[in-house]
Amino acid sequence: MSESIPLLLNKDQLRARECAKWTVYPDDVIPAWIADMDFALAPPVREALAQRLAAQDLGYPKMYQRAALPEAFAARMAARYGWTIAPSQVEFFSDVVQTIHFCLLTLLEPGEGVLIQTPIYPPFLQSVVETGRRQVLCPLQPGPQGYAMDFDALDAACDAGTRVLLLCHPHNPTGRAFTREELEGLAALVRRHNLIVVSDEIHADLMLDARPHVPFAMLGEDIAARTITLTSPSKAFNIAGLCLAVAVFGSPALRQQFGRLPDHLRGGRSTFGMAATAAAWQAGDPWLDAVLAQLRANRATVAEFVATRWPLIRHTPPEATYLAWLDCRALALGEEPWRFFLREARVALSEGPNFGAEGEGFVRLNFATSPEILQEILARMDRALITAGKSTPAAR
Repeated sequence: MSESIPLLLNKDQLRARECAKWTVYPDDVIPAWIADMDFALAPPVREALAQRLAAQDLGYPKMYQRAALPEAFAARMAARYGWTIAPSQVEFFSDVVQTIHFCLLTLLEPGEGVLIQTPIYPPFLQSVVETGRRQVLCPLQPGPQGYAMDFDALDAACDAGTRVLLLCHPHNPTGRAFTREELEGLAALVRRHNLIVVSDEIHADLMLDARPHVPFAMLGEDIAARTITLTSPSKAFNIAGLCLAVAVFGSPALRQQFGRLPDHLRGGRSTFGMAATAAAWQAGDPWLDAVLAQLRANRATVAEFVATRWPLIRHTPPEATYLAWLDCRALALGEEPWRFFLREARVALSEGPNFGAEGEGFVRLNFATSPEILQEILARMDRALITAGKSTPAAR
């Protein structure tokens, strides 16, 4: 990690924030739940926001097309992933979850099916229920190398009324970054069942392994034509509060169908969101490289701690994201582990059951924080397990 890029914040600095992560729980609880990073902003982002404040520039923002954001996004996709798209395919929204709801409202009718691979980011499940569509659930299969797609089960799950595949890629909460071979298998299934794909790729810039992210829409012109790709700078650059998301429409037909939604329901884009996004994409990658180096170190810390002190907890280090998906079922705590760790360790983790039935007995730990805070999180959890008599010989 470059010493010239300020990154790490201490607990006093973090508790001064008014974001959800550090305000939902009492001060004696360390939060490791919601997917925010405990890092300083990228210097180019801070400078861009300061310039807007200095200019007292809080009027109606200029159109994102005039700000050349579609061109900046298309250039970034070509440079990072070799994905060639036209700026005219790109639209901007306030939030990826908002846009998922819009996709479900416009691409299929009430009662039609949405194929989802669980465990999954909770708004996937919520969005289907809230829009009156039907969940078609097909669990990923855990294995020694992490979670994998079950293509036979996916085929069997797709009935005549299944219209949309809602894809999380890279995957939250498991941290899987699906291989090109896996994605090709999924593309073949999409063709067989004539599915439209809504691919949430918000964690694409957070690959922790050497291989690059593969956008699903890159798998062929026919696949691109049936895919809407959603992403945002919010995860990689830690600016979720600025509310800006990207949608790439793979075909005019999809865009026309989506366009049934009135423009004013989509909301607006903020001056700060556009300024920060432009700065992040144009000059933020050195900061992002420092973040990725810290995340890889933190991932190794979590993996070593779990392997040496908690053999009863199953964990496969994530290939992407900054989220550790911990299988605590063998601890036999008699309650959901998030409740145990919140009460006994004063550590707030994401609740496994929120990710679907396959999340029962699991917790999701956000390790995007300083090494010192991460060590305190792990030590608190360890002490709670020892006190409860759930530690292993290695932990004693």
